[in-house]
Amino acid sequence: MNKKNISKKKKHSRNPTITTFKEDFVTTDTWRIFRIMSEFVDGFEQLSHIKQGVSFFGSKNTPKNHSYYKLAYDSAYLLSKKGYTVITGAGAGIMEASNKGAYKAGAVSVGLNILIPRVQLPNPYINYLMEFKYFFVRKVMFTKHSYAFVVFPGGYGTLDELFETLSLVQTQRIEPVPVILVNSAYWKGLIGWFKDCLIKNRAIDEKDLSLFKIADTPQEVLAAIKDFYGRNKECSTR
Repeated sequence: MNKKNISKKKKHSRNPTITTFKEDFVTTDTWRIFRIMSEFVDGFEQLSHIKQGVSFFGSKNTPKNHSYYKLAYDSAYLLSKKGYTVITGAGAGIMEASNKGAYKAGAVSVGLNILIPRVQLPNPYINYLMEFKYFFVRKVMFTKHSYAFVVFPGGYGTLDELFETLSLVQTQRIEPVPVILVNSAYWKGLIGWFKDCLIKNRAIDEKDLSLFKIADTPQEVLAAIKDFYGRNKECSTR
């Protein structure tokens, strides 16, 4: 084969694979595996000391003067004083309020930040911060290290965390865990849809409504967690 033919072959390249990823992983997928592995290893090791972690989910857009912000702060403060470790997504709004409550209580205040194109700066009330590139790794860390999930009003991200947790419990992929929806008025419409649409169409069973509890005060949040583990002693070592 002469040099002319070689040069022609070098110019030929196959069309790039179509992908929904924002970044070009066509030639880096194999190396990306190592970054994923490293995030799992770091997360498991650095969060292994967390005991009775409680994940707080909710909107990053909740202003500081909103009643939801104060409710998240008060709930995190109370749970921290009772020996629980607050874990959030490290952002603003409900996450900041929750970290602030833990911080002001003199407790460990954990933030699991996500590195996304629209930069999310960690709030200033975190004293134990970890950062993740991959959402699914971060989700595993929430699930593995949480003794309970407290869900405040929020949008798509909050609903994503809520439904994934409920799905994992429903399908018995994780041990039963208390999932508490805070502010009954906010969740009333969603629960009504569960009853009027999902149950009627046999998408879920009526017993699936028992996978979560409703609370309106910090004291009710604490009581729901205590009541759950009082009835499920086999899960208390989580």
